[in-house]
Order: sequence, then structure tokens, then C-alpha cells
Amino acid sequence: MSEHRSAGGHSHPVDAERVEAARQRLISPEDAARLSSLLGLLADPVRARILYALDTVEELCVGDLALALEASEDSVGYGLRILRTAGLVTGRKAGRIVYYRLADDFPQPLREHCLRRLVELTRAPLDED
Repeated sequence: MSEHRSAGGHSHPVDAERVEAARQRLISPEDAARLSSLLGLLADPVRARILYALDTVEELCVGDLALALEASEDSVGYGLRILRTAGLVTGRKAGRIVYYRLADDFPQPLREHCLRRLVELTRAPLDED
């Protein structure tokens, strides 16, 4: 290990191998920006709940989603437009009604493991340092 002096003048031991391993596994700044944008889409409670509702059933129209979410049709419709533009949901028109579903390639491990686990983590009490 070597010593490193931070911008504030504080020095600490550096584990060069771990620093390099972290650098090798990092995503690019461009991919980090894409990920941040995607997570921003999920930061809206209505949009997050739309994804969960569509994960539960095959498809729903705006009115049925609004009833399930106990939200206005306007807020659900706007959320669906954002999610559709991002490629997370698709629509199927049947006459004048559009039925929405998760995109075919929406990653199931994200739904089942990551998103649900993140919700659970937010329920856990924060550890104090």
C-alpha cells in the first residue's frame, strides 16, 4: 500500500490493486448518465407503480391502471407516455382502447430482485457510523 494525499491535505493508505480493480469494473460516464436517466424515470411513484402493476397482469388500459393505482387517468396516461418513450412499456390498440404491457425485453431480474430489494432496503433502519 502507498500513501495518497487528498485535495484537503489528508493522507491515507491506498490499496492500488483494489483501486485498479474498481476502475476496471466501472461503467463508462455515458452509461452512468443513461442509468441515471433511467432511474430518474423510476423515481416517480406513479411510474414505478405502473411497472409493478403491469408486472402483475399481462396488460391494462389507462382507465384500469388508474383504478388499480388509485390515481388519476391523466397522471397514469402521462406516466405511460414517459415509460413508452423510454421503451419500458408497449401498447396494443384494440379499437379505441390502448392496452399497455411491459416491453418484451424488460429485464425480469430487475423486476424481481433489484427493484423489490431496493424497496426493502429503504424500509430497513439506517446504520449509524
